[in-house]
Parts: sequence; structure tokens; C-alpha cells
Amino acid sequence: MLNQDLLVLRNCGVIDPGDLDSYVARGGFEAWRRVQSGMTPAQVIDEVKRSGLRGRGGGGFPAGLKWEQTAGGPGGTRYVIGNASEGEVGAFKDRYMLENDPWSFIEGLAIAAYAVGASTAFINLRGEYGHLASPLDSAVARVRDKGWLDLGGRAAERIDIVLRRGTGGYVCGEETAMMETLEGRRGEPRFRPPFPPERGLLGRPTLINNVETLMNIPWILSQGADRFRGMGTDRSPGTKVFSVSGDVARPGVYEVEMGRPLSDLVEMAGAAEVKMVQVGGASGRIVPAAGMDVPLSYETVLGAGPVMVFDRSRDVVDIMRKTMDFFVSESCGSCAPCREGTQAMAETLARIAAGAGLRKDLQLLEDVAGVMILTSACGLGQAAPFAVVDSLRHFRTEYEGHLL
Repeated sequence: MLNQDLLVLRNCGVIDPGDLDSYVARGGFEAWRRVQSGMTPAQVIDEVKRSGLRGRGGGGFPAGLKWEQTAGGPGGTRYVIGNASEGEVGAFKDRYMLENDPWSFIEGLAIAAYAVGASTAFINLRGEYGHLASPLDSAVARVRDKGWLDLGGRAAERIDIVLRRGTGGYVCGEETAMMETLEGRRGEPRFRPPFPPERGLLGRPTLINNVETLMNIPWILSQGADRFRGMGTDRSPGTKVFSVSGDVARPGVYEVEMGRPLSDLVEMAGAAEVKMVQVGGASGRIVPAAGMDVPLSYETVLGAGPVMVFDRSRDVVDIMRKTMDFFVSESCGSCAPCREGTQAMAETLARIAAGAGLRKDLQLLEDVAGVMILTSACGLGQAAPFAVVDSLRHFRTEYEGHLL
């Protein structure tokens, strides 16, 4: 895509990320001005709903519906959280966007707060992204000093944006575990329901959207929901930003229209002799080279944005062993299916990788995966076995080649 066709990355590499005026010169805060000049919160929410925007954090929940649920929650204080804690393996797109265009994120965060009736919005920044804390704080201060966070031009009704450093755990990217850390507790997922729009941070209705989701908002509010919905697919409108890494000549951040085949993205990154692609990070799905014509959409295969490419020199079993070792170390341990299941799968994969596995171990992997998917308390345990299950389906003969 040409730069003028980009929605989320349109300013990256073009504006000065430390200069608010350079963002304003390219139409920055036009959406905020439109909202403040006459749109009610309900009208803003309706525009987001009509756009069909779905959350870009991986789950794909309709963004406008989540905004509506938060606005319609119990009266009183409400909060918005901008989730900048991307911790998925192979993910670096949010970091790139915040480094190159913090302004779109802040504008989207302010619009979201206005729409749901929140006077305080938090930025939950990944602990490993410490270098972004000072630039983000400075960016928020400049926007505030310009009066862009004042509602109706009244500083007394200002939206406060507060940055908080995350604790660094993988599970803390899960929205309820993230709220636990914001409240000063250990990062463990909460049981749901209630869901955050009803009872979230400090027991109040809370809207949580990730960086990419919020960076779509200024474009939608300035260009219109119909134009956004005119891109992509019927069930997955708009574009998607991906961080592509692995066995590619041009690793980096790419934005493509929803519905484009995975093969286009892999080709853009300069991959050759592809064996498989993992879409969505360590918990993502495995796509063999023969299946790369699959469209990138929520109704097929997507995830949060990481795309890792593996060429034919890679050992599938070894990749899965390392993946499950990662989940063993990152599981919060609060529920048995995830705590025990990841350990059992990791030990079995290590045995197979060492050439000491038995044929029954393949069935064991599938059985444990099934239990984890059905009974784990949160998305980490539910999604942790996906890659192993997919690799067994597509590369079973390679597993069998490691058995005694």
C-alpha cells in the first residue's frame, strides 16, 4: 500500500513524533474537533459501531459494542485503558507505532474517554518498553497544554491521561490480569463475568482497547464510518497492522487491507522456501506453505498481529518445544489446566525432540491440549496448545520421524 492509503501507519516515518504541530499539520486532532464541535457521546459510539471496527488485540470483539456497554454500565466513575502492553512473541507493531506516532494514539484515547464518559484514561505500557515512558508522558503533556484534552474548551472538565508501567508478565496483557496489576496486585486473570465494561478497574465500568484499535479512531471519525467499512471484508472491515519476523529478507511492520491473502504479506517481507507461518504469535495458528492463500481476516486466521515465518530448514518439533517452554514460564499458575497442562506438554515435546518419544505421546499431546482449551481459566491456557495442535495436523510425519 502507498503511504496515502494507510490508515494506522499513515504518519509513521512522515511526522516528527516529538512535534505535536507536525501531527496537526497533517490533519491531527481534526477528529477531536469534529467530536467537540457537536457530536454527543452516543453519536460517537454510533459512528464507531457503524464502521464495523473490531478490536485489534486478537479477540476481534466489535469495538463500538464494547464502547456502548461501557457507557451503559452502572452510573458514576468510568475508566478507559489504552493497552500498550503487547507481550506476544514476535509482536513489535505497537512499539513501532508509539515510537513514530504517539499523537494518533492519544487522540483516539481521548475520543474513547469522551464517548464512554470517562474523566481518566490510563496508558498501560509494557514494562520492557521503558524507553517510551518519558516520550509518551511528554506527548500527553503537550496535548494537555494545547487544551486538546479539555471538554468543550473547559479545563475544569479535562480528561486526565495517566501512564502506568506494566509488570512485564505475558499474562498481564490479558485485560483482567492487567487491571489487577494496575490496582497493585499480582497479575492473575479474574473470573468472568462480570466483564470490564460492567465491573472493571476499581470495580467501575472500564473500556480497554489496544494501541492499534485506538489509532483507527481518529481516521474513522474524520473520514467517516462508511469509508472505513468500504475496505476489507464484510466481517473484518478496514486494515490490519502486522509485525513480520523470522526467515524473511525484510522483517518489519506492514499494514494491509483485511482480506488480502497471507501469501501477499509473506511475499512483501521477502520470504523464500517457506515451510510454515505462525500467525498471531506463540498462541497463534500454524499455516503450512500450501495454505498461504488464506485471507487475513477474523473469520479465517488473524490474531493480534505477529507473523513469524519459518523456512524449510526449521525443525517443527523443536519450535513447538521452545514455544511450550515459553508458556510454562509465563503461566500465572492460578488454574490447574494451564499450570499442569503446559508442563506436561513441554515434557512430552522435549522427549519427542530428543528422539525418545513414543507414538502414544502424540495422542497425549492432543488429549492434554483438548483439556486445556476447554477448561483453562483465561485465554493464555486456552490458546497455548493451538500451535502444537495445528503442527500435529499439518506436520505429523515430522513428529513421527522423531519417535523411537
